[in-house]
Amino acid sequence: MFLSTYENKLDKKGRVSVPASFRSHLSNLGYNGVVCYPSFNNQSIEAWPQDRIEKISNAIDDLNPFEEKKDYFATSILSESINLQFDSEGRISLTQKLLKHAKIKNTILFVGQGKTFQIWEPTAFEKFRAQSRKKSNLHRASLKWEK
Repeated sequence: MFLSTYENKLDKKGRVSVPASFRSHLSNLGYNGVVCYPSFNNQSIEAWPQDRIEKISNAIDDLNPFEEKKDYFATSILSESINLQFDSEGRISLTQKLLKHAKIKNTILFVGQGKTFQIWEPTAFEKFRAQSRKKSNLHRASLKWEK
């Protein structure tokens, strides 16, 4: 599982070291990298294991091939996705398109989301985190879990 929040610096070549616990989890799943795409919900980068992106692809394939929403999802997620492999030092090279979308310049925040993680510019994430905390407090009764 991807848990916690980690801060790291982007190097001059656009590379960043992925947190060791995230790399370890991906490795346990059989992957030496991660699939990234610009979030269409937030000013962040979504980072998913290959099997998770395959589930999304299958869900898109299950949609009626003649409905517009199939093209919308495929374009918004699949055409924007890039498979980023770890180098020998556990770094990935984020594209300029991804960095621009998340408005990342130097510092990166890796944010665990359970089965996925996100990559944020730290100041933007702090604003989102504060807003999320307030909204989670309002909606906490709707969270289903076993006692």
